[in-house]
Amino acid sequence: MTHLRPLLVVGIGNVLLRDEGVGVHVVERLDRLARRRPDVLPPECTLVDGGTLGLDLLPMIEDARAVVLVDAVNLRGAPGDVRVLHGPDLHATLANRVSPHQVGVGDLLAAARLRGTLPADVALVGIQPAEIEIGLELTAAVEAAVARAADVACETAWELHRAAGGADGAGRPLASRAPVRGDAAALGAPG
Repeated sequence: MTHLRPLLVVGIGNVLLRDEGVGVHVVERLDRLARRRPDVLPPECTLVDGGTLGLDLLPMIEDARAVVLVDAVNLRGAPGDVRVLHGPDLHATLANRVSPHQVGVGDLLAAARLRGTLPADVALVGIQPAEIEIGLELTAAVEAAVARAADVACETAWELHRAAGGADGAGRPLASRAPVRGDAAALGAPG
C-alpha cells in the first residue's frame, strides 16, 4: 500500500491578539467536527495548529501534497468576510499584512518555492479581522465567521483532494459524495 502524502489544513495566528488568532480557532472547530464525523475531511488530511511558527512549518509544507492555510488577512472588506485565495491572488494578499506573523507565512511559501518543494496546490482561506489587540476573545463579527470559514476550509480541502484525483474513504469517486458546503457557495468559493 502506497503512503499518501498528507493534505494539510494549517491554522495560522496568535490567539493572544484577538482576531489575529482566528485561523487557529477555525482549525480547532474543524478538529471537533472531524472527531464526530471522520468523513468530513478528505483521507490523509492533517489539521495543524500553526500558531506563529512561520518557517518552522517548512518541513510539513514540503511533505504535503496540498496545503490549505487559514488566517486573518487584510481582504479590504468588512470584519468577518471570508474568501479563498489561490496563486497570484494569495501572494498579493499576503503583501497586505495584518500582523508580523504574515511575514512568516509569506516567507514560508517563498522558501518552499525556492527549494522547489512548494506543493502545486496551495490555498488561503482568509478572514477579515476587526481588531488586532491584546485579548483572548474574537470580536463578534469574526466569531460569527468561524463556522463559515471552517465550512469553506473543509470544502477547499476536498477540492484540492479532488484535483489530485482522490476518492473518498470508501473508494467512490467524489462526485457521489454529498458536498460539505455550508456557506461556501454564498461566499463564491469554487465547487
